[in-house]
Amino acid sequence: MKENTRAVIIKMKSVQTVDGESTEMELITEGSFSCSDRSYKVSYKDSEATGFEDCTTSVEVMSDSFATINRDGDAPSSLVLEINKKHHCHYGTPYGDMMVGIYAHKIKNELAEDGGHLYMKYTIDVNSSYISDNEIIMEIEKI
Repeated sequence: MKENTRAVIIKMKSVQTVDGESTEMELITEGSFSCSDRSYKVSYKDSEATGFEDCTTSVEVMSDSFATINRDGDAPSSLVLEINKKHHCHYGTPYGDMMVGIYAHKIKNELAEDGGHLYMKYTIDVNSSYISDNEIIMEIEKI
């Protein structure tokens, strides 16, 4: 299968849980979706609503056990999610950069050429101190 890219609607829900308290954010935006023999990639421009205005976020899924979340722009980040492995990753914020530990618990990849669903659950720590549990639920639809 050769890579093809198409415009899509991305419906995303992000849940962050700290000490049993959950905060949810929902986003509906236009973006791009591409698939190849090796992966599925979803990209969208961030906005003031996400706190990363002037950045572009890309989620690339290679399997049910490996994915990356990359953000380009003023606050660049590169997170690696690999089931049952901890990765030390660069995370940029408008206030400065830091190294975070990312431990992926689950990646459920139900993406196909026309879009679909993606679920990721992971834990973030800084200096081995627990920060939060995170879930990302994405629905990708052709325009």
